[in-house]
Amino acid sequence: MKQLPDKLTDLDDFIDRILAEDVGTGDVTSNTVVPEGVIFHAAMAAREPQIVAGLPIAIGFIKRLAPDAKIEFCVEDGDFVETGTVLCRIEAPARALLTAERPTLNILQHLSGIATLTRQYVDMIDGTSATLLDTRKTTPGLRMLEKYAVTMGGGKNHRIGLFDAVLIKDNHIALAGGVTQAVQAARAGTDLQIEVECDTLVQVQEAQDAGADMLLLDNMGPDMLREAIALVGGRIPLEASGGINLNTIRPIAETGVDYISVGRITQSAPAMDIGMDFEAVG
Repeated sequence: MKQLPDKLTDLDDFIDRILAEDVGTGDVTSNTVVPEGVIFHAAMAAREPQIVAGLPIAIGFIKRLAPDAKIEFCVEDGDFVETGTVLCRIEAPARALLTAERPTLNILQHLSGIATLTRQYVDMIDGTSATLLDTRKTTPGLRMLEKYAVTMGGGKNHRIGLFDAVLIKDNHIALAGGVTQAVQAARAGTDLQIEVECDTLVQVQEAQDAGADMLLLDNMGPDMLREAIALVGGRIPLEASGGINLNTIRPIAETGVDYISVGRITQSAPAMDIGMDFEAVG
């Protein structure tokens, strides 16, 4: 399996919190219905075409409850699979596997949904110079996992949070007294990259004159984007954002912007259909 990024490898607390929420004092159904000591052979399979993401993360729930479980991975994160493809095979005590089933599938279905939708957007801008970015529109507590899924779908991560880059938006501009004042204040206070959200061409000119490192062109149509690109003349990177969907992303990418950020890929991705079913052996 692919090595997870360092920022995702410390999953113990996450797994503990999810299991505590779901299991509580115990899985009363499995513990009363399933005989103790029974071994369950299961196959986890895709029930629709998708990009797989989160498989080694999701399996962590099974390994927590059944440390000796035998896992055979059949695909890797980032792979495209067709309906019916077996993602992994599992041999583990039945009680533990049934208890871990729902958290395992919930995470895998959710992250695979993000990766699959991301790939659709990436495919729509194939052949252009634009790069797809995610946003901070993520599920609370799941940001790092969701941003990981974006990369499995072929997208790139924007800033992780409020701490690793400056993004000056309309409210910041209003409170600072203007674009120039906002950029100057940020420049005096940090060495991080400074990006400015611009709604008008006047702001585009002012932001680049003030020394912004990057501009976010908010809710601009293709014609206005081309004007902004001509105004900047390649001096700093430009990001298009605001209400972009699968129907509108291609014309925006064809304007020549460097980046396109889409909140939908993490905020609105449907979960993929994945099942974990009994598999006869022998």
